[in-house]
Amino acid sequence: MSKYFKSIEDKFDRNFNYNVSDAINLLLSLKRSSYAESVDVAFNLGVNPRHAEENIRLSINLPNGVGKEVSVLAIVNADKEKEAKDAGADLVGKEEFLEKIKNGWADVDRIVCTPDLMVELGKLGKILGPKGLMPNPKSGTVTTDIANSIKELKAGKIDARVEKNGILHSSIGKTSFSEIQLKENFDTFKQAVLSAKPNSFKGKYLKSISISSTHGPGIKVEID
Repeated sequence: MSKYFKSIEDKFDRNFNYNVSDAINLLLSLKRSSYAESVDVAFNLGVNPRHAEENIRLSINLPNGVGKEVSVLAIVNADKEKEAKDAGADLVGKEEFLEKIKNGWADVDRIVCTPDLMVELGKLGKILGPKGLMPNPKSGTVTTDIANSIKELKAGKIDARVEKNGILHSSIGKTSFSEIQLKENFDTFKQAVLSAKPNSFKGKYLKSISISSTHGPGIKVEID
């Protein structure tokens, strides 16, 4: 056990379910003062992602963003380039970037494109898919409204998809955020998770929730 974990082990109960406000307050009290860590939330769901209707995928606009600069590549035709640039895209183009991606380049956080270019991007699925960069209509990154998509991503829109073990997790901010900002983001994320419960699902849907900073301990949060 590291010196840090030894110093905090008697400051909280690993087996206790805290209400969300107390959990966030505790997390912030245990943060390291030298830098701002990411704050992550993990939902343990009782779903089986191998069933199509239980393979939950969310696209969420967090009210306070995630505290990170998001680099966005817009792959568009010439008539959409100005719209993309004006909306704040970091990189804009088509052939140049399709070729770079084909050669293994992927130095960007998110990619948006218009529907007509998905045929070209679909050919690069083996490169973009594993990196989580493939644009998707459900997440709003394949759209004719390129400007709005870029603005949402820049403002902190997140995508989250349940893993094969039933865990769905994402960052909801930084330890530099206030308790109110983190709680607003948490509540928005939790509501999206609850709303995504499949109509046909039987059994316990939301099994547990935990919140943690990048290098901090996992803190259990009450489900209700």
